[in-house]
Amino acid sequence: AFRKLPTPLLTRALLEAVEYQQPRRAGTTRPKLRYAHQGGQNPPIVVVHGTSLDHITASYKRYLEGRFRQTFDLLGTPLRVELRSGKNPFARSEAN
Repeated sequence: AFRKLPTPLLTRALLEAVEYQQPRRAGTTRPKLRYAHQGGQNPPIVVVHGTSLDHITASYKRYLEGRFRQTFDLLGTPLRVELRSGKNPFARSEAN
């Protein structure tokens, strides 16, 4: 389980998974998954960056986990997928 997962390959696997099955729309916004990288090795952690990721369902997270397992042959290995949303640079801050 100490395998290195290169960022370009993880991102390509993520984009292929999204192309095959997009996440559900939450109201008027659809979560956008931008790129993925490895956050840890034991157990492997895949960190996915994007926008509106708080609307991703648990079932879609399991779907992504399965796609990463299948792509990188990680069968039988615990795998965690973490979602990190980017901040909107144009959103008005609370301080103003």
